Amino acid sequence: MTIIDVAAAGSSMVETVGGKAAGLGEMIRAGERVPDGFCLTVAAYRSGELPEQELIDAYERLGGGRVAVRSSATTEDLPDAGFAGQHDTYLNVEGHAALLDAVRRCWDSLHNERATAYRKAVGVDDAAMGVVVQRMVDAEVAGVLFTANPVTGCRAEMVVDAAPRPRHVRRGRHGRPRPLRLRPPRGADGGGCLDRRRLAALRDAGRRLQAHFGTPQDVEWAFDAAGTLWLLQSRPITTLFPAPPATRDTRLYLEVGHMQGMLRPVTPMGMSLLKAAMGVWLESTGGRFDRRDPLPRVVPIGGRLYFDLTDFLRNTSMRGQLGASLEVYGPRVREAVDRVLDDPRFTPRPGLPFRLGSAVRMTLRLAPGLVAGVAHSLAAPDAGRARAYRAVHRMRRDVVPPAEPATAAERLRWVIEDAHRPLRTPGLYGLMGPLVAGMLAGTSPAGLLAGVASAEELDVVLGGMPYNVTTDMDLALWQVAVNARRHRELFLGTDPAELAARYRAGELPDIGLDGFLGRYGMRAAAEIDVGMPRWAEDPAPLFGTIANYLRVEDPEQAPDRRFELAAARAERMIRTLAPRARLARPVRGRLAVFLMRRSRKLTGLREIGKFAWLPMMQESRRQLLLIGADLAGRGLLEEAGDVMFLDLAELAQAVRHGEDHRPLIARRRAEYARELRRPTVPGALLSDGTDLEALAPPSVPAEDGVLVGMAGAAGRATGRARVIRDPAGARIEPGEILVAPTTDPGWTPLFLTTAGLVTETGSAIAHGPTVAREYGIPAVICVRDATRAIRTGDLITIDGGAGTVKVERHG
Repeated sequence: MTIIDVAAAGSSMVETVGGKAAGLGEMIRAGERVPDGFCLTVAAYRSGELPEQELIDAYERLGGGRVAVRSSATTEDLPDAGFAGQHDTYLNVEGHAALLDAVRRCWDSLHNERATAYRKAVGVDDAAMGVVVQRMVDAEVAGVLFTANPVTGCRAEMVVDAAPRPRHVRRGRHGRPRPLRLRPPRGADGGGCLDRRRLAALRDAGRRLQAHFGTPQDVEWAFDAAGTLWLLQSRPITTLFPAPPATRDTRLYLEVGHMQGMLRPVTPMGMSLLKAAMGVWLESTGGRFDRRDPLPRVVPIGGRLYFDLTDFLRNTSMRGQLGASLEVYGPRVREAVDRVLDDPRFTPRPGLPFRLGSAVRMTLRLAPGLVAGVAHSLAAPDAGRARAYRAVHRMRRDVVPPAEPATAAERLRWVIEDAHRPLRTPGLYGLMGPLVAGMLAGTSPAGLLAGVASAEELDVVLGGMPYNVTTDMDLALWQVAVNARRHRELFLGTDPAELAARYRAGELPDIGLDGFLGRYGMRAAAEIDVGMPRWAEDPAPLFGTIANYLRVEDPEQAPDRRFELAAARAERMIRTLAPRARLARPVRGRLAVFLMRRSRKLTGLREIGKFAWLPMMQESRRQLLLIGADLAGRGLLEEAGDVMFLDLAELAQAVRHGEDHRPLIARRRAEYARELRRPTVPGALLSDGTDLEALAPPSVPAEDGVLVGMAGAAGRATGRARVIRDPAGARIEPGEILVAPTTDPGWTPLFLTTAGLVTETGSAIAHGPTVAREYGIPAVICVRDATRAIRTGDLITIDGGAGTVKVERHG
């Protein structure tokens, strides 16, 4: 069958007629007015032969005359790939020869440059082309309706884009989009070509289509001379960030993942285990919480971690203090929250945003030991640091998996009840005092010496910081690379994935990687997500970094040498600042110098808390994968890794009651893959889906070619840009400047050869800029769309003190 009437198509026939035809047929089934037409099926395209006579016969049955010939690829108009404008459409086609030519051109457009690039970008490998032929609508006005605002993400607002008597219905060519609210204000006339009646008809059609398809829609439409509304297409709006959970009132959420350098989505199991772990810790501090959701203010949206700030905004005494605390989110988010303070939906209300009793109990339990630990660590930093190391060792020793052989139920009980038991032990509190002392010692001098020492001078003090477990890890990997020099060609000339396979098979020379993985194998990019493979499971990213290190030829650019020089500069800077500080501020200056010296002994501990937690995460992952293997053997999962796309409660249903979650897992895997491709993540989000940063006025460049961000780590550097979105297998040449969405500890091996860092998100205390300061490299953060505005090979100059990136020359 090569010809199908459009009215006979439907949502289940995408592989038969393509996405556009399936959507048109579905609209007809829903009772909408759609121009008559037929579809040349995908089977005809796959055959490679154009059925000319059948096409001509169908055209004549349609009545001949002017028609629209429209692409309908199998990848088109899908929930995660719209392909808008990627394939060709031909309007006002008339006559047999013109029809056949237009169909051939539609077929050919499947492999045009833009469509091929788009498929690659969205991860689509296979595609085929159907073609829709429809009667032309003699349109008086036509355009596009979005049932949610595609720019801001607001689901409470429709946007219409219209043009009178268009020659072509082509999105983006109809003038400026005009917001169409669900309840338009009095006097709204739609800008002349859309009166109230037509606006109402569009609004009603948009509501019907969104309800029918179950998601916001991008709708092509036309009104003919009689005022009849024709619907020409309806597809999901694929650019929208997923909507927050439905709520009774308007809420404000702030994205918190970037504080840990993580913008990629967290797997459902990763989210579930994070909350369970925090519940264990809260329980140990005397806090009261709902075991079903220990952290109700941490809300997963689009697989990202968001914090519900609403109740703090509505508190009279707290709302005025939020500004300073939001500095860590960067200027755009802070400005967005400042605007929300004037929104009547966030008018102050009585009551505290937390349970006072729980807060008092937690304070009484934590404060005395924490204050004593901080004081002791500042007084005796070496002893405090030793106590922190002992706590890490004790917590790691206390991770005791279930005895083998263990059933899936026993493993699950261990993951839920025992995996994070070390968080309840006194060892954790022994860790917190030195850690907090180091943070205070590292940050307080900036306030004490404001106007006396510059930010750049104080950043130097934090360079080459010893006793940082992540820095130690990076330098240990450098030593592995030094050992690999004897086999340089092997490690430079072999793909990292192949090297990993050969390592697991025991076929590589010994370069000390076993010892490295024994200490650091529980680490990975996005390591707070239990769903992410650890380096011990997949060492391929390490082989990519080793290759980067082997390209370092200048001894002065060797990571250990750079770190040593940064440490020496820090010590010299303290000696330089000390007399100036004492002279300018005798009391505060002396205190600042004392803290700067203590920071050299304690601030490096800032990564140790998460490092202590990672063994619990690694063993939890191992047990979960064993459960997954058991369920896969019973036919309840396709593979062991599917377990990461369930939460703990759902996994319990599968283990205890044999519940089959495979359809749910398939859907979540598809959503996760789609979110992995998302280039930007809203920093501040309203519950109606509005991205508050999108409402801000566009940033005005300081000058041509200059991108403005936020100071991250002082210093200047000029070099070729290397844009990297995922550190796995990434390559960066010595002296290049790393440009990334964000960074976490899994990225830091790249820092040791880069000349500077640019990120799209972050805060001054986030992982990336903090490590950059410690490594003595400049960093600029919060540069919106940096990974798109800058291309690999561009010559750029970054100023980490001013927070600017100048594109000197495109590569």
